[in-house]
Amino acid sequence: MSTGSSPPTTLWRRRAVTGDGGPRRTEYTLEGFAVPEQLDAVHTLLAQAAGDHPWLDPTDVMLFETAIIEIANNVVEYGRPEGEVRWKFTIRVHEEEIEAELEDTGQTFTPEHGREMPGEDAEGGRGLALAEAVLDQIEFQRFEDTNHWRMVRRLGGLARG
Repeated sequence: MSTGSSPPTTLWRRRAVTGDGGPRRTEYTLEGFAVPEQLDAVHTLLAQAAGDHPWLDPTDVMLFETAIIEIANNVVEYGRPEGEVRWKFTIRVHEEEIEAELEDTGQTFTPEHGREMPGEDAEGGRGLALAEAVLDQIEFQRFEDTNHWRMVRRLGGLARG
């Protein structure tokens, strides 16, 4: 399926979720093709989440957005087959953290965690290093035919690992 013949599909959902007696959280989901036009939809999804939770610190939101956009951009740029990778992006706002999960159908790959930021002359390689620098937790695993990312930023003055 090529995105050249039809526009990217986008499905938005917002729902309140209450855990088993635990705190309530709100979940925002975007589904569609991992193509450049959808990066704006990821920005919009996070803006919706931030707008619904005005108590979120703008610095936390900005740093979280930087991280998730870097990872999303990597999926768009490097995911194969180009234009055919589907993704599901979920953002959850909890009392103490913001969490994102990204699932994509791109090819298998192994992220290089813990890399130092590349030098000024480097053409790439900053995305994952930058995300790791501003997130408290970033996990990747491949399950069946899907890449799974989980990204977490603790809110406010909470201690960073």
